Amino acid sequence: MSNNEIVQKLWNLCDVLRDDGINYSDYVTELVLLLFIKMEYENTQSGVMRGHKLPEGTRWPDIAKLDGPNLLTYYKSTLLDLSQNTDPLIAAIYADAQTRLKEPRHLKQLISAIDGIDWFSAQRDGLGDLYEGLLEKNATETKSGAGQYFTPRPLIDSIVALIDPQPGETIQDPAAGTAGFLIAADTWIKAKTDKLYDLSEKQREFQRNQAFIGMELVPGTRRLALMNCLLHGMEGDAEGVIHLGNTLGNAGSGLPKSDIILSNPPFGTAKGGGGPTRDDFTHSTSNKQLAFVQHIYRHLKDGGRAAVVLPDNVLFEAGVGADIRRDLMDKCNLHTILRLPTGIFYAQGVKTNVLFFDKVSQHASNGTREVWVYDLRANMPRFGKRTPLTRNHFAEFEAAFTGQRTDQGENGRFRCFSRDWIRERADSLDIAWLKDDNAEDAADLPEPTVLAQEAMGELEGALAELQAILAELGEVGE
Repeated sequence: MSNNEIVQKLWNLCDVLRDDGINYSDYVTELVLLLFIKMEYENTQSGVMRGHKLPEGTRWPDIAKLDGPNLLTYYKSTLLDLSQNTDPLIAAIYADAQTRLKEPRHLKQLISAIDGIDWFSAQRDGLGDLYEGLLEKNATETKSGAGQYFTPRPLIDSIVALIDPQPGETIQDPAAGTAGFLIAADTWIKAKTDKLYDLSEKQREFQRNQAFIGMELVPGTRRLALMNCLLHGMEGDAEGVIHLGNTLGNAGSGLPKSDIILSNPPFGTAKGGGGPTRDDFTHSTSNKQLAFVQHIYRHLKDGGRAAVVLPDNVLFEAGVGADIRRDLMDKCNLHTILRLPTGIFYAQGVKTNVLFFDKVSQHASNGTREVWVYDLRANMPRFGKRTPLTRNHFAEFEAAFTGQRTDQGENGRFRCFSRDWIRERADSLDIAWLKDDNAEDAADLPEPTVLAQEAMGELEGALAELQAILAELGEVGE
């Protein structure tokens, strides 16, 4: 059974949840509370997991054998017991977990259906791929919400392949979401080490408990990330691989310096007093992505490498935006920018890029001497349901990234720009040279809602620039 077939079967269970009064936004959470219990049991039976993480009485057979009112009562009691488990990781996964199901027959339907799915035969990533498939499905079905920060798996896999994580390296995602980058990095290392069997026991323990760390602000998302990591054999410290907290607040300053940082920070400008509160940042800004950029290059070890997904406004915003880009290029070698195609982020019209950079030694100077830009945006398909993004779409970029770099000229996709040339442009990194024939096709314009969202993003960037100017003049922006 393919992963898509499994996702569709799981999505079909949403009909059962809807019949019990549960809405779209709660579908995935409700399903994974039950799915994790099932998959923990199956992973332990198959030897993927080293012994049961869930105590006796809370495992899948204990629940699946029941029926009628006793089943729903027992399930509610199980969720409460797990939230109070002595294992802090299990307690964190099930913290405040509650089911919204009211009918025992609907719970029994879910259990029977899940028991009837043979997703292990698909040899996929288990809960990670299934959850991301459900998230993607939810995003395309509802046209908003969950999908706006969904990072496509082909993009994650391409980035991880180019960064090439190695055993023994510490890998961080300060905006972890459901841990997609960390899971992909772990999968990459396991593929190179025969599932860690080529390593010593000490090295295996490091990979399971110390190699990966992330931070997530939203408790419900962190729950899904902890499940995802644990089912992949990534246990982390007492708090798990993913810590709960605000990276742009004091919690983020406590994250360790790492060899690798991979991330897709949330888009937008903080509102309502929710801006960054870090006192270790050199440049104060309400732009969340610019604040995350500061965290990332400050928390890289010397020689460390990073890849971060960022919207266009980060590349051209004036004032503090230019200051942060300048600081980044001084402290790091910003060697490559990938201009991503439009339409790859569901329910978002924002244009995005991937910045690849390495931290230079604190004793080095002039960190960035030249920046290579690959334009994968101009004259590309408009990706979506009809034209899905695949790993093959990144093949030419990956070859250019890893091969002998050659400036392909004004008609090519890969070009090199000197640091001096960039400095003359007020340190703007919004560099484009190819004529995009698709942009002139009125019949191929995005949906009005997408255009409106893109316009809002640009307006927010302009507003942030004006606020920076007011701040420089000693005035307070409204």
